[in-house]
Amino acid sequence: MSTEASGTHVVVIGAGPGGYPAAFHAADLGLQVTLIDGEANPGGVCLYRGCIPSKTLLHASAFINEAREMAEWGITVSEPKIDLDKLRASKEGVIAKLTGGLGQLSKQRKITYVRGRATFKDATSVTVAKPDGTEEVISFDAAIIATGSQPIHLPFAPECDRVMDSSTALDLVDIPASLLLVGGGYIGLELGQVYASLGSRVSVVEMTAALLPGADAALVRPLAARLKKQFEAIHLETRVTSMKESKKGIVVQFSGKHEGEATFDKVLVAVGRRPSTEGLALEHVGVTLDEKGFIQVDAQRRTSVPTIYAVGDVAGQPMLAHKATHEGKVAAEAIAGRKTIYDPKAIPGVVFTDPEIAWCGITEAEAKAAGRDVKVTSFPWAASGRATTLGRSDGVTRLIVDPADHNRILGVGIAGPGAGELIAEGTLAIEMGAVAEDLAWTIHPHPTLSETLMEAAESAMGHSTHYAR
Repeated sequence: MSTEASGTHVVVIGAGPGGYPAAFHAADLGLQVTLIDGEANPGGVCLYRGCIPSKTLLHASAFINEAREMAEWGITVSEPKIDLDKLRASKEGVIAKLTGGLGQLSKQRKITYVRGRATFKDATSVTVAKPDGTEEVISFDAAIIATGSQPIHLPFAPECDRVMDSSTALDLVDIPASLLLVGGGYIGLELGQVYASLGSRVSVVEMTAALLPGADAALVRPLAARLKKQFEAIHLETRVTSMKESKKGIVVQFSGKHEGEATFDKVLVAVGRRPSTEGLALEHVGVTLDEKGFIQVDAQRRTSVPTIYAVGDVAGQPMLAHKATHEGKVAAEAIAGRKTIYDPKAIPGVVFTDPEIAWCGITEAEAKAAGRDVKVTSFPWAASGRATTLGRSDGVTRLIVDPADHNRILGVGIAGPGAGELIAEGTLAIEMGAVAEDLAWTIHPHPTLSETLMEAAESAMGHSTHYAR
């Protein structure tokens, strides 16, 4: 059954962190908006199966670890008892609260929310297949594709409950006695720390020479040291060549620096994500993809088809929720006829492990690869009074500045508890074109971890109150 629906100014396909902010902003700008998604409420992968549930579990994990570590401070508590059903219910409660709230915000903005899967009929209309088997054709003046991404699966991995991806790992069906993480990126390490705190013996295998490939090695160092104590094994420069299910678990073959065979109760595959464009029929309307499957867009997030825009993971790297949100707002502004382009000077990246790792701007390695003459200064958290009071002196704050341009700040990197919150100041500094002196002479509250940014800036100027090289 198919019914013709009235036209709308903007159709947004996908209600994740790129889609729903785009829809909300378009509505706030006075446009008529239809938001299409397969879930009952907006939220997307981020809220339902990604950012929010993983951070909820990481919060619980951090509490467990902190409770164990307080023995060093003379406070001994009994070993935490894990009620997996309650923990799972708490996670689901957080998801329900946030997605339900987004549903209410959609209604308050008079956005038409359609549950279903959209396929482009042509450059000005989509067909939506609904859960009840009916279809609806919706015409539009402009459409925004915000369908996100999905985990990459290994072709040789067996399809069974013992092999998880980043979504199914969040279901917390059980706590496996042994768990192998395939991939030493942020998703695998975050979830690995969760399972390790709950009692799993966790091992990780990474094909490159370091964990978190692409991140500043100096920032990864404190995390790597902590993971050596938390994880059973870390195998770098090693590949998984095969997996087979047996009665005892998943039999895994390794090649490279660590060769051999081992059996694990469960395996978590976290080797990356790919854009979700299947089923949209983009080829029918002429939307151009690049060689990696990302939708090609211009500075206003417009695709090769003038009426169709794309934001978030489908529109290219970095695949980050906050980048998607920013792009969504740019697309909405462009559709509304406002002068706008997507041109951020810095996009913060955060790994919510313990310790957290966050950075923005260029890294030291990127500067070297580009042959750029930069100065790198670091302030070790061992010299921070606040870090010492927290018992977390393993962190570091780093600045990358241009010595030829008054020590203009080009990059900021932080490793330590709360790094994801602290990085916002560094991002603002780069966006505003600040120099190290600006940060150094900005009064920071004491005692706080934010002072480490001030002192790293002081180091760039040749002195630091609490640290002498």
